[in-house]
Amino acid sequence: MDDNPVLLRALALALNARGFEVFTAIDASEAFGFARVEKLDLILLDIFFPPDVVQSGMTWDAFRIIEWMQRAGVAGGVPIIVISEAGPEKFEARCLAVGAAAFFQKPINIPELLAVIGNLFHPGAGDKAPERDLTLPPPASAAIHLPTYLSA
Repeated sequence: MDDNPVLLRALALALNARGFEVFTAIDASEAFGFARVEKLDLILLDIFFPPDVVQSGMTWDAFRIIEWMQRAGVAGGVPIIVISEAGPEKFEARCLAVGAAAFFQKPINIPELLAVIGNLFHPGAGDKAPERDLTLPPPASAAIHLPTYLSA
């Protein structure tokens, strides 16, 4: 969710183990590329991205990315989970207001995140036992849009 390769790898492995094909993006333009080309079922999106120094020079954040995806119609109906180091008191309400399905603060409780993801695909299932191995509908794809220079 940031440039922490351990967290990136842990999330990719957890989602792969549950049948998701995982795409990672290091910047907003790469994230948009995945959203335009791939049939995404879920987007994990950090709030802060590095500036796009190659193309526009703009500084992108989750709010700008969500707004762009909504206007472009490239991720309609795809649940977006926003993850941030910032506390929920600062960004959670704003994230939910722009259409995010959930907000997680780092460090991420991966079993809790997987329970929320499971509940998005099977409402009520995540409430029963968040620590159990959730079965999500394969084939599925998740785009993890993170400001990192590593890819899973």
